[in-house]
Amino acid sequence: MLDGIKAVLFDLDGTLVDSMWMWGAIDVEYLGRHGLTVYPGLQQAIEGMSFSETAAYFKEQFALPDSLDVIKAEWIAMSKEKYAHEVPLKPGAREFLEYLKSHGIRAGIATSNGRELLDAVVAGQGLAPYFQCLMTSCEAGAGKPAPDIYLKVAAELGAKPEDCLVFEDTPAGAQAGKAAGAKVCSIYDAYAKDRQAENRRLADYYIHDFYQVLDGTYETLVPGQE
Repeated sequence: MLDGIKAVLFDLDGTLVDSMWMWGAIDVEYLGRHGLTVYPGLQQAIEGMSFSETAAYFKEQFALPDSLDVIKAEWIAMSKEKYAHEVPLKPGAREFLEYLKSHGIRAGIATSNGRELLDAVVAGQGLAPYFQCLMTSCEAGAGKPAPDIYLKVAAELGAKPEDCLVFEDTPAGAQAGKAAGAKVCSIYDAYAKDRQAENRRLADYYIHDFYQVLDGTYETLVPGQE
């Protein structure tokens, strides 16, 4: 999987860290504060959107009176402590990051989340030494499945997209990585378990945890086939 790879690019939520468990609850609590309820399919509707794009979606769909900045600030206040102290790394992630560092393979995070929450989890988990680039979709200019963030992170790392390996947990993320021209490994996340067939169709490799990259038990896929 890593043959010829110059840089590894990670999505954050559901890929590098196990954080998706809390966002459904936050949506319920946040909308409840405004006398509103979550509708079926909301999480899939916002999948891959940048933090700002998600705020705009909520404002329009739920006719929220608050500004985008106020909406985002409330979400950050509700989740920042969890990102700093409660969100764990996915199994094998730290060991894999140690491997990349020791083998001189550059690494970056390309997340649809906001900068404050990205910084909170990086600080909380002590991840800074492993990464040479940290970027949000807001900073890249577009959310996934647009390839912008992966193209920009690859450029920051000094690698051609075709020499990069992307790890993602959702179809929108896998589409972004493929559109950028990178190889994509899809990682299982319980939050996206009902879309695993689509993830497998889009990806080049499939894993349940990062230990499988290290021990060679990952699955090699044929993109386009389930």
